[in-house]
Amino acid sequence: MSVVVTGVPASPGIVIGPVHLLRWEVPEVPARTVAPDDVEGEIARLHAACDLAAERLRKVRDRVAEHAGPEEAAIFDVQVSICDDADLRVSVETLVRQGFAAEKAFDLVLLEWREHFGRSTNALMRERVSDLLDVQIRVLSILLDLPDRDPVDVPKGADAILVTHDLTPSLTVQLDREAISAIATDAGTGTSHVAILARSLGLPAVVGLRDATWKAESVATAIVDGTHGLLILDPTPARIEEYRARARVEAEEARELQRYARAESVSLDGVRITLRANVDMPDEAEAAASSGAEGVGLMRTEFFVVGRAAMPDEEEQYEAYARVLRAFAPHPVVIRTYDIGGDKLPVGGFPHEANPFLGWRAIRMCLDQPELFKVQLRALLRAAVHGDLRIMLPLVVSVDEVRRTRLLIDEAARELAARHVPHRADVPLGVMIETPAAVLTADTLARETAFFSIGTNDLVQYTLAVDRGNVQLVDRFTTLHPAVLRLIARTQAEGDAAGIAVSVCGEMASQPLMAFALLGLGIRQLSVSPRSVAAVKHLVRCISVGAATAAVTSALAADTAADIETLLRERLRAELAQRGDAADGLIALLDEHIVPDHDDSQ
Repeated sequence: MSVVVTGVPASPGIVIGPVHLLRWEVPEVPARTVAPDDVEGEIARLHAACDLAAERLRKVRDRVAEHAGPEEAAIFDVQVSICDDADLRVSVETLVRQGFAAEKAFDLVLLEWREHFGRSTNALMRERVSDLLDVQIRVLSILLDLPDRDPVDVPKGADAILVTHDLTPSLTVQLDREAISAIATDAGTGTSHVAILARSLGLPAVVGLRDATWKAESVATAIVDGTHGLLILDPTPARIEEYRARARVEAEEARELQRYARAESVSLDGVRITLRANVDMPDEAEAAASSGAEGVGLMRTEFFVVGRAAMPDEEEQYEAYARVLRAFAPHPVVIRTYDIGGDKLPVGGFPHEANPFLGWRAIRMCLDQPELFKVQLRALLRAAVHGDLRIMLPLVVSVDEVRRTRLLIDEAARELAARHVPHRADVPLGVMIETPAAVLTADTLARETAFFSIGTNDLVQYTLAVDRGNVQLVDRFTTLHPAVLRLIARTQAEGDAAGIAVSVCGEMASQPLMAFALLGLGIRQLSVSPRSVAAVKHLVRCISVGAATAAVTSALAADTAADIETLLRERLRAELAQRGDAADGLIALLDEHIVPDHDDSQ
């Protein structure tokens, strides 16, 4: 019997395929003792499990090195060394000789080590906490004779659906796009790390499923409907055929939309809208450049360090940035400096924080570690000789952060000059507007920067005090909340007053209704996922910006997000209806994104 699990749409598309269930969590370990005569056998079992885990990790490392690169694979060398650590084994042996079963002894020692490492003042030791957790899961799974379900087990061409609780950095680097065709997770929201990653990889995904990993136990086949946020387990033959037909329709609609990839992005009343692409990883550059985007509005750089054993050096970063610049030349490429923190942590992470989204992250972390930051800045200045590069700072809340960054850029330029390395020192510097503080001081920031880019994901989070990664709050993460729209309007007004460009690079811009609202708020530059460029161009060509402006002006007088959504939807539907059959695909897309109907004023 089919089971339909409803979650949050994260990345559109339909996939029908075999389920690869991955339970990546510390298993429950029963309390078990061993008799004195059995101690040596139990110790032998411990060593065999650690050896097998190390062998397994070497296999994972080789597979990751093949499809992701040696830098990403290096994290598994660290985990191998933990498995082989003599002190660790001796500590566990000691407990076994006291009568504990191998699995209980290993569990207790790893818990103690994780707590000790997490409290350390040494950053390198703190970074080992996640590695210890991964090793704990692997060895305990072997000792408890639990199924081994690593992503590495999925053969190329399997087109499997990965069902797991969440994607950690060490799991993310194992993803092989030739083996995994869709993702379904218990955790996450439409703006969480896993959702952004799935869209970047072009993998259909549903997140926020809550208990899919339990419901998918022993399930062989499933359907992921990333467009509507559904995971269908054990689908009937009739349901499979229904979704195959829908997949064919979606594929045809996607091909139809591609006709607009090279079209001019000009509205019916002659307003030109600049459309750029969001890029997560350098190897996406060439494909993204063929999407019809006029450059890159946001290149994320934290994916260099998420899932890595060490920070990338200057040369590796330079080559990556230069690759993207060459792919998009002569169009501009806006590269955001490290936005590490919140839900994007390197392997091992940073010190545990009760409120990581309000903690040591983004520009704060970079300015507190100037030598690390300057490595990135030097790479950016070097890459700038290959095109129109622009640097963007995340989570800026004070003009002092911009000034301090400028001083570091000047230092980086002097260091490159001393080495006689070609570079540009005149790279435009902009900031992301992601907090109410940044909006309210935008006039001051505008005097020190070349451009603004509104990050709607974080702006919504910080304005509404809603954790964007909390699946319990997904209905309250409302991009059309009156406060959010008013902050966007104010940012655009401050940019106009200062004569600097204002763009939007958050996921909001990819949705037809949201894009319509942004155009009505005065935004003339949007950056979206590469696969959304053609659809947004089509939307722009089917509407009048004057009509969008009138609709938003009326909507801003409404009290709730639901009221605003209703008004904007009616106005946009009326606009598209005038285009006839040419807008049918856009009307279908419009129906896929509905703002929750509840009172946001409380």
